[in-house]
Order: sequence, then structure tokens, then C-alpha cells
Amino acid sequence: MGEMFSSFDGTKLYLSKEVPEGARAAAVIVHGLCEHQGRYDYFAERFHKAGIATYRFDHRGHGRSEGERTYYTDFNELLDDTNVVVDMALQENPDIPVFLIGHSMGGFTVSLYGIKYPDKNLRGIITSGALTHDNGKLITGIPKGMDPHEKLPNELGSGVCSVAEVVDWYGKDPYNTQTFTAGLVYALCDGLEWFQDKVSSFSFPVLMLHGENDGLVSKEDTYAFFAAAASKDKQMKIYGNLFHEIFNEYCKDEVIDDVLAWIDRRI
Repeated sequence: MGEMFSSFDGTKLYLSKEVPEGARAAAVIVHGLCEHQGRYDYFAERFHKAGIATYRFDHRGHGRSEGERTYYTDFNELLDDTNVVVDMALQENPDIPVFLIGHSMGGFTVSLYGIKYPDKNLRGIITSGALTHDNGKLITGIPKGMDPHEKLPNELGSGVCSVAEVVDWYGKDPYNTQTFTAGLVYALCDGLEWFQDKVSSFSFPVLMLHGENDGLVSKEDTYAFFAAAASKDKQMKIYGNLFHEIFNEYCKDEVIDDVLAWIDRRI
């Protein structure tokens, strides 16, 4: 069962925390745009079977969390909400390593997080389809000067996955949102600009994953991040023929196995 917690500014966010007995590591999982933490149930279940605790939360304005739907005033809200959960995981698991995992907008979040919080006691960061440069013009092509509260249609569905059932449920999932605000777009654009100036200081151990046929976030984002990051321990894998949501693709177990193996080698 989930619970609500207060973020850095008092906003109540929804958290799903699952800690198997004798956990040997913990992972904070950060979801993407217009979705929610519940879409990572299978992913988390695989972690629990491997003896890894998971902390998943709904971004503000997403899922069951408070806040104007899919709205941000500043990209730092994403990073600082995540930091509250990371601190929770670190404090509650002082004797085991903690990892940070983010997909898409969550990948954006954990990538920027690694620069804003360079001294955080994380064992490693994992990105999936991370929006770090927007080579695919997912958001940077949206016109400036709109009312930040104006809603734009969520047209991501068809590009999320090659598995028809995943795409079908994406559109029906009551906790997914059908729109996102211009304010969110502008906040992410500001974050991308901030990231470009500082990416070379990213030094956490990192595993960067991307689908070759990702039609939402270009794999070129991951190529660029990998080339620029200062991390001494960095790996990248591009999955042939996979779309955006590699953790939901037909070979999702292979992808999750790769993540678990990477974590296992760093516990």
C-alpha cells in the first residue's frame, strides 16, 4: 500500500515503498512525463525477487500526488522532490547501497540530480531513454511565450512501446494524464540548458540505456551524455529495434536483467 509524504515545500506526494526482508540494496525509481509510479510494478517486482528494496513516487502533478496537473514552475522541483525520496532511502537503509533509476523525464531528473547533488551517497545512477539534450525535439520545438498553464495534448502513446497491449493500456490508464502544461515544457527546457553547461561534471557511476528506435527521445541524447560525462565508471547500451519504454518491451526481462547485473556488480 502507498502512503503520502511531504516534499521539500510541503506538497504531498504519493509513495510506494517496498522493502523485502534482508534487502541487500535499495533503488529509487523515477517515472516519466504523464505517467505514474504504478507503471513500474513489474520492474519493481523483479527487484524485490533479487533482494532489492524499491522506493517509487508520483511526481507532483502526476498520478496520486498533489499539485497542478503536469505543471512545474522550475525544473529544480523535479530534482528536489527526488532528493527527499533519496534521503529517505538513505536514512532508512544505512547499511546497504542505494541506487537511483530514471526513465525519460525521470532520466532527465536523475541526470541533472547527479550534478546538483554530487556528494550524495549513491552507489550508482541508471538512465533509460533519458531526455538530456532533446535531439528528437520532443519539447524544445514547442513555441515560447504560451501561458504556462495552457494544456497541450499528450500524443506520446503510440511511440512509447512496440508492444500493442502496452500502448493500449497507456491510453486507458486512469493515472496517466492526457495533457501536459506549457509550464512543464519551459521548466524542462531551462533544465536542459542548465545541464549543457555542467554535464562534464557528472561523475557518478552510471549505466545509460536507450532503445534504438525510440521515437520520443532520440538515442543521440544518450550518446551525447555518455561522451560528456566525467564518470570513470560509465556504461551504455543501445537496444536494437526497441522503442521508448525499454522496461515494457517484448524483451523487458533481458533489459531488467542487465540493470540487475550492473547493480549486483556494485553492491
